[in-house]
Amino acid sequence: MGLKRRRFLGLGGGILGGVGLSMIGHRLLADSAPVPTRGPAPSPLPEPVPSPVASPAPAGLFAPARGDVRIVVISDLNSQYGSTDYDPEVDQAIAFTPDWQPDLVLCGGDMVAGQSASLSRAQIEAMWAAFDQHVAAPLRRAQIPFGFTVGNHDASAAQSGGQYSFQQERDLAAAYWNASQHNPGLTFVDRAQFPFYYTFAQKNIFYLVWDASASRLSAEQLAWVERSLASEAAQSATLRIAIGHLPLYAVAVGRDRPGEILDDADRLRSLLERHRVHTYISGHHHAYFPGHRGSLQMLHAGAMGGGPRPLLNSNLAPFKTLTVVDVRLAEADTVYTTYDLRTWQVVDQQTLPRLVVGPNGWILRRDVEEANLSAAERAAAGLTP
Repeated sequence: MGLKRRRFLGLGGGILGGVGLSMIGHRLLADSAPVPTRGPAPSPLPEPVPSPVASPAPAGLFAPARGDVRIVVISDLNSQYGSTDYDPEVDQAIAFTPDWQPDLVLCGGDMVAGQSASLSRAQIEAMWAAFDQHVAAPLRRAQIPFGFTVGNHDASAAQSGGQYSFQQERDLAAAYWNASQHNPGLTFVDRAQFPFYYTFAQKNIFYLVWDASASRLSAEQLAWVERSLASEAAQSATLRIAIGHLPLYAVAVGRDRPGEILDDADRLRSLLERHRVHTYISGHHHAYFPGHRGSLQMLHAGAMGGGPRPLLNSNLAPFKTLTVVDVRLAEADTVYTTYDLRTWQVVDQQTLPRLVVGPNGWILRRDVEEANLSAAERAAAGLTP
């Protein structure tokens, strides 16, 4: 495929001082950029800058060159069940977001902390009110559109006896998102099943959001995915991006088992590839990994809230992240700049494992090609020598 899919940020400085060596022997490099101070609460957000500058970023942070389209990717913001508070890193990240001058914020799900039968209606509504206060309202004030996929802690699609196990949470999530005062600012193509699965478009990119809050996508939803991706709106766009909570393949310790990854991942990947989807963005595993397999890029967004997890095939300590994605439309290409939320320094991609092998398959780091794997790596992935 003709896409230039392997561009990545090569920085002289990395991050994560004090953590261990990765399994493949890469080390972490110190970055001399100043680290901004994080207070207990974010400052009021500025109004959007009318004309984007070449390399916008919060003061004191590395400033990547801006692409034709800029997306800030966040995920897994929540903490313990029923919580109406957010970790300081979440508040700081949302306060910083307007300074990157993004066209869009995308969230990989788990915005609130549900998926518990013990939570009352009042508790669930209080969680969504807290999310609005900490995340959605600041972005609306900054006039930044907000695309998202629901996570298992927002509106789980898990079923028992043919019925949704968390129907009340799904109903209240839908009520929150369909209220006019919570307009996410998207240009919808199809919002008939919003907020569970829907499509929207912006700046010649077509976005498909599917409901991957459980491991199985229904036949009805898959038929909709096929129709949506085959549509004129999708195929006439320069780029297609899909978003769902669960990833296709496992990347994190403790999430490498059935139920924590999508069922029939190879078939779903083939579906996305057949319709020329460039990138699938997911959350849930609480571990950042910029991967690819075949012609599909896979951005596994790290957690911003509680419980970051270690990567498989790595000795790195877990860390929270936010990723700025810059899209070059002419090249159909993306560049990632990912910040460690402990230090606000940039993650050195070379410190991440070259290959991640899980129970349902393997994926490569986005700058690594299958042809360049060592004999030991090929054996670990079950590939022929």
